Amino acid sequence: QVQLVESGGGLVQPGGSLRLSCAASTSIFSSYTMGWYRQAPGKQRELVASITSGSTTNYADSVKGRFTISRDNAKNTVYLQMNNLEPEDTAVYYCRADRWPHSVWGQGTQVTVSS
Repeated sequence: QVQLVESGGGLVQPGGSLRLSCAASTSIFSSYTMGWYRQAPGKQRELVASITSGSTTNYADSVKGRFTISRDNAKNTVYLQMNNLEPEDTAVYYCRADRWPHSVWGQGTQVTVSS
């Protein structure tokens, strides 16, 4: 069973940047589709960005042009570079690994955008 560990969250001012990392404990990381999701208080969890094993990316409309998802298969790690952060980006961010028929979630990392 693959395990995911997120890091990189924190408090940042509006307009600032953060980079989230998600390290996976699997030797077949390159075969997984990886995704970043977020959940704000009182809201449903939503997809932020995903990247397939072939590095095809997909973004929520709300983050297009501001966030970039990438992966380093040699390090078994997926990243989410977040620029020009807005208060509305405040949420717990979760990493997810998908390889049919299994999905695995990380424990989440808090991102707070506030002045």
